[in-house]
Amino acid sequence: MEANNILEIKHLSKSFGKNKVLDKIDFSVKKSSVMGLMGENGAGKSTMMKCLFGIYSKDEGSIYFNGELINYSGPKESLEKGIAMVHQELNQCLDRTVMDNMFLGRYPTKYGVVNEKKMYEVLTRLFSSLNMDVNPKQIMRTMSVSQRQMVEIAKAVSYDAKIIVLDEPTSSLTEREIKKLFSIIRDLKDKGISFVYISHKMDELFEICDDISVMRDGKMIMTKPIKETTMNEIISAMVGRSLDKRFPDVDNTPGEVVLKVEKLSTLYAPFLKDISFDVRKGEILGFYGLVGAGRSELLESLFGLRVLSSGTITYLGKKVRFNSSKEAMDYNFALVTEERKKDGIFPTASLVFNTCISNLGKYKSKGVLSDSIMRDSAERELANMHTKYMSSDDSILSLSGGNQQKVIIGKWLERNPNVLLLDEPTRGIDVGAKYEIYQLIINMAKEGKTIIVVSSEMPEILGITNRIAVMSNHRLSGIVNTKDTNQEELLQLSAKYL
Repeated sequence: MEANNILEIKHLSKSFGKNKVLDKIDFSVKKSSVMGLMGENGAGKSTMMKCLFGIYSKDEGSIYFNGELINYSGPKESLEKGIAMVHQELNQCLDRTVMDNMFLGRYPTKYGVVNEKKMYEVLTRLFSSLNMDVNPKQIMRTMSVSQRQMVEIAKAVSYDAKIIVLDEPTSSLTEREIKKLFSIIRDLKDKGISFVYISHKMDELFEICDDISVMRDGKMIMTKPIKETTMNEIISAMVGRSLDKRFPDVDNTPGEVVLKVEKLSTLYAPFLKDISFDVRKGEILGFYGLVGAGRSELLESLFGLRVLSSGTITYLGKKVRFNSSKEAMDYNFALVTEERKKDGIFPTASLVFNTCISNLGKYKSKGVLSDSIMRDSAERELANMHTKYMSSDDSILSLSGGNQQKVIIGKWLERNPNVLLLDEPTRGIDVGAKYEIYQLIINMAKEGKTIIVVSSEMPEILGITNRIAVMSNHRLSGIVNTKDTNQEELLQLSAKYL
């Protein structure tokens, strides 16, 4: 093992049956550095990390950490030895406090009783050292996704980790929060901590990483200092071909107004206030804003998941007020939610079930659900979305996060919706698959579908929309034509009511 490396993985291989997921992988991380790790969904990134953490047993190869040959029995041992991971899909006890989540499994005691005073003091010092404004006694459920993600990073630091794996850490963060995260990473790097930074956002990799490794189809394709490569070279290494453009041409032509929202306000917190806008047939309307601005709540209100206190929604000239998602679906609305693990999938069910669940009436034969019709439809949709999977009978949790997202989108496309509400639709999806989804969105708009898309990625919201509505503190602060605006104007509007 080289003296300058904190982690070395040599000739690592892993197969599931006949499927070779990792093929003689070599991967190393330098001390006090940030190593970027990229690859398409299903390239093997997560499997490699699970072998590192002892979740999977490797078939062959060696792993060295801090100069020692390791073979951990599970995440608990790896965490105690100094390797931590912050997952994209957060696994937290939402009805417990920050303190409980931080000390779960290692509560300090005094005279046989949990020492909450010590917990509070330790966390207050820790959050202060990381420049995080977090109340240790706050209930996790009351915090935003971005705040909960910061808590997970602090938890990793609290274990005195020497290396921290961050899996899509900015998928739910705004530009301002990303800058804060990067500041924390740089401070910790200066203190000797190393990072593996898994992300599909290449702009971030060039800003925060020292080196970059790219995987494709279970093989390590490229490892270079970040300063010695380019975005095009990374994309080519990932997908096996070059992408001339990050975004397709937005060549749809919006028609007449089909959805009109006037002075919409919600009854329960977080309260939306007097929101008015319209969307045209064949239009892609983007919603931008800081995390917590009310974008997701707005989509949920349109889909019948939130109670309105006032305002009207007019669809195809008729005033509607959906009291449930079923009523919205009856009008051919569809909603892809932001948090797929929480409310987008049935985690223990098969790919067939997850693909077909929203459209069961389509799969009947002689009045009875047909397994063969469902399987054929699911496999057709999986192929259309270029989803990587072994068997359609497998659990959806057997797929990578990005491929799970493709299943969710395919589920709604099975209904052929007229109004498609997309909340962070490309979250955790690789650059090649993103392009395919962008093209899908634009093609649907060209077919006359009405698309409303929420995104925290500034280039994305500017790259695939006709107009952009900006939310600020649960209000609509402005609507701009995409071709006439820029990042500065969007940021100004997002801070209008703060």
